[in-house]
Amino acid sequence: MATKLDVDYLVVGAGAMGMAFTDALVDHADVRVALVDRRHGAGGHWLEAYPFVRLHQSSAFYGVASTLLGGGRLQDHGPEAGLQERASQPEVVAYYADVLDRLQQTGRVQFLPGSDHLGDGTVVSRVSGRRFEVPEHCRVVNAHYLAPSIPAEMPAPFGVGDDARVLPVNDLVHVEEAPSQYVVVGAGKTATDACVWLLGQGVDPDAICWVRPRDPWMFDRALIQPDPAIFLGVPATIFESALASESLDELFLRLEDAGVMMRIDRTVTPTMAKTPTLAQWELEKLRTIEDVVRRGHLHSVERGRLTFLDGSTVRVADDAVVVHCAADGLKYPPLVPVWRPEDITLQPIRAGFPCFGAAVTGYVEATRDDDAEKNRLCPPSPFPDSLQQWAGMNVLGTRAAMSFSAEPDIKAWADGVALNPARVPAGYPPSAALDSARERLAASTGPGLERLAAWMGAG
Repeated sequence: MATKLDVDYLVVGAGAMGMAFTDALVDHADVRVALVDRRHGAGGHWLEAYPFVRLHQSSAFYGVASTLLGGGRLQDHGPEAGLQERASQPEVVAYYADVLDRLQQTGRVQFLPGSDHLGDGTVVSRVSGRRFEVPEHCRVVNAHYLAPSIPAEMPAPFGVGDDARVLPVNDLVHVEEAPSQYVVVGAGKTATDACVWLLGQGVDPDAICWVRPRDPWMFDRALIQPDPAIFLGVPATIFESALASESLDELFLRLEDAGVMMRIDRTVTPTMAKTPTLAQWELEKLRTIEDVVRRGHLHSVERGRLTFLDGSTVRVADDAVVVHCAADGLKYPPLVPVWRPEDITLQPIRAGFPCFGAAVTGYVEATRDDDAEKNRLCPPSPFPDSLQQWAGMNVLGTRAAMSFSAEPDIKAWADGVALNPARVPAGYPPSAALDSARERLAASTGPGLERLAAWMGAG
């Protein structure tokens, strides 16, 4: 027999986006929420992430609107001294545990861990088998539409021979006997983290083989900071560079010359533009790895040999440890309206910064009644993979930001939320740098969007 839940919302997924939505919704509406997740706690994939991972962005841009992650502190030592701190995996997990506790203390949020939503308003506990049902008027919030895959939970996307040593990146910290060679498979942030960690542990760069199917473009982390005089200069430079370019490749090269974008190998033109942030000190370390294999995706791994989808093979050491960093951290399902009769599907709203987008969605849900109006204010934007998709993300995300920012109450709320990378905080001192960034952005946004839209195939 199922237990009836007296709730107005069923939020499926207690990861970053589900938590940001729930936090903003409960803070601005007198509603009751059931928050369900298949994992044992809040925080999504962070509960299973590799132990040496840190946010690639500033802590202030991550989490929920009501609670600043990390307290807005600057790093006071190390290679990133002066930049905003980046939370570690344990810090992120502890943060979400605290946020969940605060939400539950309101008496209006119920958490159902270790449970699955069956898709019909029914939730079943994986642990006890108990069943729960929500009332017909309850709105279902799909907060797992873009849930990432991580190596700890996904098998390697290539064949593994019985005599091969293949480890998910999580297990690097458990290696008990050093091999003569590490083979890192992947081109995204997880792979760069693995390489930087190995080098930081004293592994010789010549003992690392990096299987990099594509080369990535990455933002310089020093510019993606919660300082408007710095941050607002980035989109201004993007739009100005777009106007001066004849192609997307030229645009990214101009952004590299401007110090906005970085690539590991300046002799290779990257085709991947997921654009995480990277620090200069990390870039210098990554460039010490010279054994880079660019033959596309792996087909299989056997002792002493890598075989690629094109049929080519590469010899590696017989005792090589192959580090699996090749899970799909970003997902690319079709964009759908956020508000539909069947559910509310959380997706990024502005370009990047999905926590802020989910918080905006929660605020709009709490303060508006008409779904058509909500969809007008918050059209979704995609995560990028290719350069064309990156252009599309910036076009759709900028248009959405212009839409919701035109509403006085949303703008006033967003200006007080640290998650919003474009805000100018109250009391921020005026400066020539801020004035210049604002003037450049105002002058270049319209024509820059037109140029990017032409490259993404939109009007």
